[in-house]
Amino acid sequence: MQQRFKVTGQSVIVTGGASGLGLAFAEAMCSEGARVTIMDMNEIALSQVITRMQAEGHSVTGRVLNVADRQDLDLAFDEVVAREGSLDTVFANAGIDPGPGFAALDMEGNKSAQNYIENYTDDRWDKVMRVNLDGAFYSLRAAARHMRRQKSGSIIITTSISALRPSGGLASAYPAAKAAAAQLMRHLALELAADGVRVNAIAPGPFATNIAGGVLHDEERRAAFTSIVPMGRIAEPDEIKGLAIFLASSASSFITGQQIAIDGGTSLSSARQ
Repeated sequence: MQQRFKVTGQSVIVTGGASGLGLAFAEAMCSEGARVTIMDMNEIALSQVITRMQAEGHSVTGRVLNVADRQDLDLAFDEVVAREGSLDTVFANAGIDPGPGFAALDMEGNKSAQNYIENYTDDRWDKVMRVNLDGAFYSLRAAARHMRRQKSGSIIITTSISALRPSGGLASAYPAAKAAAAQLMRHLALELAADGVRVNAIAPGPFATNIAGGVLHDEERRAAFTSIVPMGRIAEPDEIKGLAIFLASSASSFITGQQIAIDGGTSLSSARQ
């Protein structure tokens, strides 16, 4: 059974991997012997992460990248394949929620007026769609181009539990983009299945990352969000690593087209929150 979960020697790309859940994906794969390329638009954070992980003895490379730049993204994926000889797993993880997002919720989970659709600006909508949907499409397209040729590979997109159910406190663009990305995942899973390429999604619930300014690190706000989680707590990034390894490894060899929630049961609770 241990052999089924091995990812040793895999060539891996993680977009948006310099922080948060993307960093957790990169750390998980590196710790199990994969060769990981972390792509992120935050050059300073990326440099710090690469320096630390290389000092720890991991096989990891950094590449500054904005996933909304399709030409540079194609080039970056080509560079990895030329250097590593293959592309085994891609975590299409990069995502943003500009503006107050869920950080604007009050202690009762009510939406800020800034997030009402009539107050939602074109600029905010365009930014979210460029990264969360267009960037996901470009990443999946680039991955498929290489994986279809080699007749193998696993593509894992980060969606959200907001793609599974309405979320009363969020603004419009983020859940719309994540739901569209989830449907794109299903479509590509069907298209690529005969070529030996699996496509799945991880749908995180409340995790203690720096998203929305790190609001979930604040004890009072954390308690308010904890109240909507049936398991009664917020997850730590390390808790997503097992699912990442599972979907990247042959342990999930007959799984494709699935969106797996990792949310402590949150998606089972009231859609108001």
